[in-house]
Amino acid sequence: MRWESKSTPDSKKVKDIQEALQIPETIAILLIQRGIEDFESAKAFFRPQFADLHDPFLMQDMQEAVERIDQGCRDQDALMIYGDYDVDGTTSVSLVYSFLKPFFQKIIPYIPDRYTEGYGISYQGIDVAAEKGVRLIIALDCGIKAVEKVKYAQSKGIDFIICDHHLPAEKIPDAVAVLDPKRTDCNYPYKELCGCGIGFKLIQALTTFWKEDPKELYSYLDLVATAIAADIVPMTGENRILAFYGIEQLRGDPRIGLKPLISHLKKPPTITDLVFIIAPRINAAGRMGSALNAVKLLIEKEPDAVQQLATTIETLNSERRTTDERITKEALTLIENLKEQERYSTVVCGEDWHKGVIGIVASRLIETHYRPTVVFSVVDDTMVGSVRSVKGFNVYEALEACKDHIIQFGGHKYAAGLTIKKDRYAAFKKAFEKTVQDCILPDQRIPTIVYDLEVSLSELTPKLFRILDQLGPFGPQNMRPVFRTNNALDSGHSKAVGKDGSHLRLSIQTEKKPMIGIAFSKANFLTHIQSKKPFNLVYTLDENEWNGQTSLQLKVKDLIT
Repeated sequence: MRWESKSTPDSKKVKDIQEALQIPETIAILLIQRGIEDFESAKAFFRPQFADLHDPFLMQDMQEAVERIDQGCRDQDALMIYGDYDVDGTTSVSLVYSFLKPFFQKIIPYIPDRYTEGYGISYQGIDVAAEKGVRLIIALDCGIKAVEKVKYAQSKGIDFIICDHHLPAEKIPDAVAVLDPKRTDCNYPYKELCGCGIGFKLIQALTTFWKEDPKELYSYLDLVATAIAADIVPMTGENRILAFYGIEQLRGDPRIGLKPLISHLKKPPTITDLVFIIAPRINAAGRMGSALNAVKLLIEKEPDAVQQLATTIETLNSERRTTDERITKEALTLIENLKEQERYSTVVCGEDWHKGVIGIVASRLIETHYRPTVVFSVVDDTMVGSVRSVKGFNVYEALEACKDHIIQFGGHKYAAGLTIKKDRYAAFKKAFEKTVQDCILPDQRIPTIVYDLEVSLSELTPKLFRILDQLGPFGPQNMRPVFRTNNALDSGHSKAVGKDGSHLRLSIQTEKKPMIGIAFSKANFLTHIQSKKPFNLVYTLDENEWNGQTSLQLKVKDLIT
């Protein structure tokens, strides 16, 4: 890996904010790197305020959306809450459904089937709505490009309110309201909300319109925080405020459906737990079965039913994990057997590879072979593929260059999906490899770690860790600080750990007691480290609990000897 340092802030700025806040120099540098350069901005950063959320009526079409829902409430229209099958979509549906259920006699949650309907609003979903007498569909985390689908719904007497956060095309669907801050004609101040965030702004506006108690909104923030974490949106502005209060809600009074997913945690849940524990389980419902099971879990209030649904989802997640591990192993063997280690791209396929996990497999292959990757699953005479990219390389544009070999594709810079004819596989693979070769830059072929600053281990104290922890919630554009330390030396107690001995437990000399670090998949460095030769490392700082004792621990991201 290539290591890159963030730019060092101006020393006067560092000193000024250090004095203003009475904080260590290290923290002052980290704040300035995050654009926080004065007392007021630091106060807002360390103490996010719910009152600082923007007025939801600043969003284009919000008034129209609220008035149509209010009319539907008075007329008691049948209502469908429609969302995508991923975490953002299922949490969005759960949020809006839970909020509106007391106001409507007939309200139906709907998630399209990942395999028979695909992403976004489907004709099948609209037909189901028509059969059930639905007069209004609220679409969440999808719909911004559904021009023809909305027109089709109108022909059946169904109105649409669209709540989306994806980039719109030139033409906006002719819906009652289209809530999307990324609309060019929308002046809403914050553009980076996820789908569930847009759903929250809708219920925030309804709360104001109906003169409900705004404190009731807090109970929905555990869902919003889950979506923010899972959808990897910037942890800035409103997202950071919503995530901050969502984590508080999750720690204090989470909805009953989330409790089984966090019950085994030894420490209060964090954004990391949302990303690696809760989100995969919610996603597994749609990958391996029906995503509606995730919605049912998140809206259910009866303990027995919650436990049954949670058990089902846990089983699906175990199945998902086993399946993606098997396919990843098969794909890596295939790359090796075909002697394709030196290619610029990875394109592989399997007859029995589960469509629900090929995106995960593509991401895992990049961990071993760092290059744009397409993983296909064979479906009859077609092949369905998931695409993942490396930092800086636009795979959507690469697919555009190969469109002569593709039936359909969609996505964005770093992730996409496509369908091709089975007999076009070899031609597509050749075209994709050539496109990547022609367009990828040398730097984009090397994984990079960006670290915040260089420190000595003596600077790492429990007090520093407590302040660092207050920089959270962490996420894109506010990542957990990464430090670099040079010329570290083994204390004599470093060793290989793990079932297969592939991980490294470091014990590093300091002026006082040794500093412990864990480096996953780095046991190959052990011989060098035990020889008492110096080494450099980049890491984040964490706390470790053992036998009732809490101590600082380094989570090592990379080593250089």
